[in-house]
Amino acid sequence: MRNIDPVQAYNDRPDPDRSVHRQATTRRTAVTICTIADIAAGLLGLWILLFLLDANRANVFVEFVRGTAGWLSWWAQDIFTMDTEGLRVVLNYGLPAVIYLLIGHGIAARLNRA
Repeated sequence: MRNIDPVQAYNDRPDPDRSVHRQATTRRTAVTICTIADIAAGLLGLWILLFLLDANRANVFVEFVRGTAGWLSWWAQDIFTMDTEGLRVVLNYGLPAVIYLLIGHGIAARLNRA
């Protein structure tokens, strides 16, 4: 009679199961990264839209979007100093949105290829 340790038997799964599990985990991670990048870019785009449409800045929602967009784009503030306020906002908030999309989707694509 051979003694089989149930813990060891559980941990010694065949390799195909591990690779399938690893691929599923990688896909979920890639989707999560894409989603975070899309939400960040969406909030920045929403602030640009609200600014261009001259939304009421005293509104709680508008203030939330403005604060979140400012937090997401702190590193890109005043890169462009145009005289036209609308163009300045589009460039200073649009650049981080594009960069977040490129980096987020690039990382996700790289993970899906691995």
